[in-house]
Amino acid sequence: LCCECGQFHLLLDNHLYNFQDEVDDELICHICLQPLLQPMDTPCGHTYCFKCLENFMQEYNFCPMDRKKLSFQQCHKSSLLVRNLLDKLIVFCPFKAECQQTMQRCELEAHLQNRCPGFKKYKSEQQRKKNPVSKGKEDPPAKVETSTPKDPEVPSGGSALVAESSAAAVVSLGTAEPGLVNPAFEETEEGESLIQKCNYRTSLVAETTTIEIHREDPEEELGMRIVGGKDTPLGNIVVQEVLRDSVIAADGRIAPGDHILEVNGINISSVTHCQAVSFLRHPGPVLHLMVLQEKGFSNKTAQQDSTSAANREVIHVTLIKRDRSEPLGIKLIRKTDEAGIFILDLLEGGLAAKNGKLSRNDRVLSINGQDLRQGTPEAAAQIIQTTESRVNFVVLRQPGVQLSDPVEDGSTSNNSSSSSNGGSPVHHRRRLDQNHYRRKSYYQKGYVSHEKTVAVKKEPKESLGITIGGGRDNKNKLPIYVTSVQPIGCLFRDGRIKRGDVLLSINGIDLTHLNYYEAVSALKSNAASHSVVLKALEILSVNSEPSPDIKEQGFSWSPLWITWLGLPSHLHCCQDIVLTKGNLESWGFSIVGGFEESKGNQPFFIKTIVPGTPAFRDRKLRCGDEIVAVNGVPAVGMSNSELIPMLKEQRNKVTLTVVSWPGSLV
Repeated sequence: LCCECGQFHLLLDNHLYNFQDEVDDELICHICLQPLLQPMDTPCGHTYCFKCLENFMQEYNFCPMDRKKLSFQQCHKSSLLVRNLLDKLIVFCPFKAECQQTMQRCELEAHLQNRCPGFKKYKSEQQRKKNPVSKGKEDPPAKVETSTPKDPEVPSGGSALVAESSAAAVVSLGTAEPGLVNPAFEETEEGESLIQKCNYRTSLVAETTTIEIHREDPEEELGMRIVGGKDTPLGNIVVQEVLRDSVIAADGRIAPGDHILEVNGINISSVTHCQAVSFLRHPGPVLHLMVLQEKGFSNKTAQQDSTSAANREVIHVTLIKRDRSEPLGIKLIRKTDEAGIFILDLLEGGLAAKNGKLSRNDRVLSINGQDLRQGTPEAAAQIIQTTESRVNFVVLRQPGVQLSDPVEDGSTSNNSSSSSNGGSPVHHRRRLDQNHYRRKSYYQKGYVSHEKTVAVKKEPKESLGITIGGGRDNKNKLPIYVTSVQPIGCLFRDGRIKRGDVLLSINGIDLTHLNYYEAVSALKSNAASHSVVLKALEILSVNSEPSPDIKEQGFSWSPLWITWLGLPSHLHCCQDIVLTKGNLESWGFSIVGGFEESKGNQPFFIKTIVPGTPAFRDRKLRCGDEIVAVNGVPAVGMSNSELIPMLKEQRNKVTLTVVSWPGSLV
């Protein structure tokens, strides 16, 4: 926690402030898009934050705004008048729960140090954590802990956090064995559901990481598909897919299921889907992403917690920092099958790697004399960051044991779906034996569909002048849609068929069930006639928010994920996914949505797929998929509390009927 601004940020990043009023655009840095800090003027008349400009000039030799040639030495501090205007901007105290005061930005640090009750409370809590009570006074772990801190203690890129599953509760759907406490059910404030075995202490381990993506071509696509946004039940922005041979794939650190929290320092955890796409499509040679990567469950019984440390070696290692801000280059994480914290990786060229005495998979027992046997990675990071020079590690090492990579966990598992039901109860409900669940299209927030009939007359050799995408042979079994209307041909002249329209029929021939090549053939054969009658579905935005897939140039065009949600259900093509699991396993996915009195009917979406679980190993279920039915029983109109027990009662096997739309390409 920064003692100057009272917020969490990396040591080398700008301070963060909560401004009371909207700040004039003239006082905004056009690199970080935040009010200026330590403003620097360029000879060409632009002003940027000192740190923003310094970082930019390390890679480029031109002004970010007008691209005129520039060197950092040519720039100078802004005038005293500008600096005073910035310092007098009114900000809120970041500890809103305990302190509602406002003050000038330049007064915040003194307020935190001398007057703020929230900061004082925070410091006392940190002091208590540094001096924990004796074991005899600690409360026994008698019940399942399902709540997690609202704010992580340290936002370090390498810290592992016990996350709130990014605000979605994990569906840990096991059936208790005879004699054990039945699984508990909780309803969270957001209407999301958590089911856990009460004989286990279960938490979801996640890690926030800041990733820097470099592009040789500033306008090159990142090469990933995203779903979610505050205007959908998913809330967060989630990576659905990483495309092969893309910039993101080459970097290798972002995977499907990661939640994108920040883009170039801008918080996108509460923006609309379109806004998130715009941020991620913004051209630039360097992109800074903060992502939340879920690693799996940490399940421990009390008996396992007391596992003997026999045959292990205790090692003492001292690392010496040149100054307080120097990083050690150690990535810490929790393992899913053992208490405490472990060294996941030693960054090449870092202090620890050069020292050579610490190893991957070492368990950290203490740092600078502070007991971390039951500690957290963020607590360890806090100790390291506040140490001036000598960092003394005591670690436990077991020869021959390697820490499995959490990102790859389960990737080598057999993908076949076993037909054994393991004695799980089978409910003989009426199965809807059809590919399309004909149900009311009940989720159209943001987008609605409008059917139109377009009749045009044309010359015999004149083409329609459109290109198409989709087809039921497509991976996502999409309907046929228009990808472009060329400036030649009769449809461009007519003007009613637009990019993104879903084609329903041509001259009475149904196109909705055809694959891509069948649709191309049907369009070509009917284009030979003197008149053409097209039926199409136009998906319209109900608000004025501009669609980034239209205004952004240089990106391959495809419809936004959110536009598909406005499609009538008779055009949805469903698929069955069969999951199998052991008696003590979780299904390993979280869901959001369902009927709520305040919101009405909403679809159920897959929000999280946890590494190392059956849903993760199967590889067919994706974040953003809509659950249409469970074992043939439609989910339409169900509440969260109705669908969860239906999933829970399936002991070893469940069939999920889902609709999968491709995420928006960025």
